[in-house]
Amino acid sequence: MITRAYRHSLNGSHLAPGQPLMEVSDVSLRFGGITALAGVGFTVTQGHIHAVIGPNGAGKSSLLNCISGLYRPQEGQVTLYTKNGPAELVGMRPHRIARLGVARSFQNIELFRHLTVLENLMLGRHVHMRHRLLASLAWFGPARREEIAHRVLVEEVIDLLQIQSVRHQPVGSLAYGFQKRVELGRALCMQPALLLLDEPMAGMNTEEKEDMARFVLDVHELAGVTVVLIEHDMNVVMDISDRVSVLDFGELIADGTPAEVSANPDVVRAYLGEELSA
Repeated sequence: MITRAYRHSLNGSHLAPGQPLMEVSDVSLRFGGITALAGVGFTVTQGHIHAVIGPNGAGKSSLLNCISGLYRPQEGQVTLYTKNGPAELVGMRPHRIARLGVARSFQNIELFRHLTVLENLMLGRHVHMRHRLLASLAWFGPARREEIAHRVLVEEVIDLLQIQSVRHQPVGSLAYGFQKRVELGRALCMQPALLLLDEPMAGMNTEEKEDMARFVLDVHELAGVTVVLIEHDMNVVMDISDRVSVLDFGELIADGTPAEVSANPDVVRAYLGEELSA
């Protein structure tokens, strides 16, 4: 199970619950004549699960891509409050953003299918490894001690996500639900301050969704990780989120508690009149 050592070494552990961890300010993103995001802004609070919802094409994944450095918005700022002070993420390369403590999973699984579960999870530790490639390949001295230390943390993540039985199996041989767990685990192995989850329950059946929702809660409560979650299942969103931001056609139309958002008439209209469960 996740230990105190894991929690204390999190990049966001310097912040008290309730403090801002990330601020998105007036972010606009355009592709030619198409506006994906238009002046989007909200604050992610340390210790929260913050859901970003909206109909298909609302700009949710584009927003995560702006935060993680895959896209560069034309206007606006994304500020992460790190141990060394505020860091502006817009214009920063993705690997540098990862080193600051932002990890993510993808809607479409992005794992190394021919590597084992354990090997995929160890890749999540690469941003913390200090020794050069040759020393790591030789596996002696400091490089060996470093890998053993990283392996201890990876084992904690394996226990948390209950994937002990498949640890040595190639990822490509696993059922879809297990592959989604492994992708979550690889991101968690980075010990992020902020974990971005892009539809972690997409394509799952009801039982798999319930399991994944429980694991997201465990990551949040036991590992102490702040989460930004994109998800289409509104029952899941309303059950596990502390705060919800709603996008529609690239604009922020609501931001508040699940109860406030589910009662917002603009949100109901955006979802074609379907009532959201509080």
